[in-house]
Amino acid sequence: MELKKSAISGIKWSTVAQIGKQVLQFITLIILARLLDPSDFGLMASAIVVIGFANVFRDLGISSAIIQKQEVSIVLFSSLFWLSVLLGVLIMLILILFSSSIAAFFNVPKLASLLNVLALSFFFSGFSIVQQAVLEKKMKFKNLAILELSATFFASLAGIILALLRFGVWSLVIQNVFFSFILSILILSISPIKPKFIISIMELKSVFNFSANLAGFNILNYFVRNADYILIQKFLGEQQLGYYSLAYRIMLYPLQNITSVVSRVMFPVLSKIQDDNENFRAIYMKLINSIALITFPLMLGLISVNDTFVVAVFGLKWEPIINLIYILVPLGLIQSIYTPAGIIYQVKGRTDWWFRWGLFTGVLFFIAFWMGVKWGIVGVALAYLTMNIITFYPGLAIPFKLIKLKVLNFVVSLNTTLLISVIMFGIVFLIKIYLNLFFTQKISLFVSIFIGIVTYLLLSIKYNNEKIKYVFESIKS
Repeated sequence: MELKKSAISGIKWSTVAQIGKQVLQFITLIILARLLDPSDFGLMASAIVVIGFANVFRDLGISSAIIQKQEVSIVLFSSLFWLSVLLGVLIMLILILFSSSIAAFFNVPKLASLLNVLALSFFFSGFSIVQQAVLEKKMKFKNLAILELSATFFASLAGIILALLRFGVWSLVIQNVFFSFILSILILSISPIKPKFIISIMELKSVFNFSANLAGFNILNYFVRNADYILIQKFLGEQQLGYYSLAYRIMLYPLQNITSVVSRVMFPVLSKIQDDNENFRAIYMKLINSIALITFPLMLGLISVNDTFVVAVFGLKWEPIINLIYILVPLGLIQSIYTPAGIIYQVKGRTDWWFRWGLFTGVLFFIAFWMGVKWGIVGVALAYLTMNIITFYPGLAIPFKLIKLKVLNFVVSLNTTLLISVIMFGIVFLIKIYLNLFFTQKISLFVSIFIGIVTYLLLSIKYNNEKIKYVFESIKS
């Protein structure tokens, strides 16, 4: 019962933090998209590819090892803390040292100065990674929610002010660094455990296998997820990357908002029942169905109002992303139920399986992107979607073996939610065509969204009541 209360509280506060962060970031994105040029977003996207890759080495599976391990001694905590600090400093120095070479690879000279400043975020975050993992392990999601919302607000405010002052791409850079700085300071201020000046090689070895395989997968996974960015920047230029990156971020918002909330909370929860497969399966299935209840209508709803949404919200200069969203949104739908499977590998301690799967799919995805870039950003997006469809079944079947869950049973459980979402999509799409004939795009968008929400809720209450009831009972609890 105590575990259930902790899980519900964790999901509640993680949801508050995630929705609050994404609302702030989405509002900021709309404002910055109108103030900045597509080339600014493309330049920042190139920098984020490099920073994100370096970010994998910053953690090296340390956070997950702390959460997965049943007991964490003060010696292990202190050893991991100082390792994290050392990694943060090393990555910062390496980025600064190789920034010119990276800029030369992308053929974007200005990228070097951006990386030099963004490297500071690794120095700041190196002091808070372990403390944040401890807070998550202790289910202190309320505290983390307040801290993350505060950091997001002030970082967003800084980015908007700098954009208004015509700092261009630097407004995006400072926003990123400022967030890391504020969040690290706030986490350190409430950390329940203070590290000692101890580094034990034996303690570090006790989590090495788990962390090494997880880090290996994360490196491969990040390379795969960003190979499209690298190839677009290299062969198509920063403006095309700007279009692609914004379309990808729009697709990613529902995925981040819902999937990451559940994954973040359920990792420590499921770790406590990692040997109880029956209970594990039941909780996992209910959670994925709860995710689908939100992500399926969001994704299909976005497709139904896509053209109106882009022009009304971001402006005519972003019109080229309309076709990309049609391709990337189905990708978001697939990943919303596919991505959480990674929790199974981690909870069961089989990150070695995850690493091998990532190595195999990484090669396939890179080849697909390489072939797709010949047809521009649309070709890359199609390659991404195609490979996700091809790898969907084996990507679930492998981790499901660990909890004895059949893929067919998993997919069938989602049928009703998908059908209701498709019906809602058809109704909204037809109504939007009619509304566009008589009203402005903003009014048409607002009315279409309202009709979509009402339609989906009514159909869900009628035909998907059990799943809706489960979600609301969890919230009520």
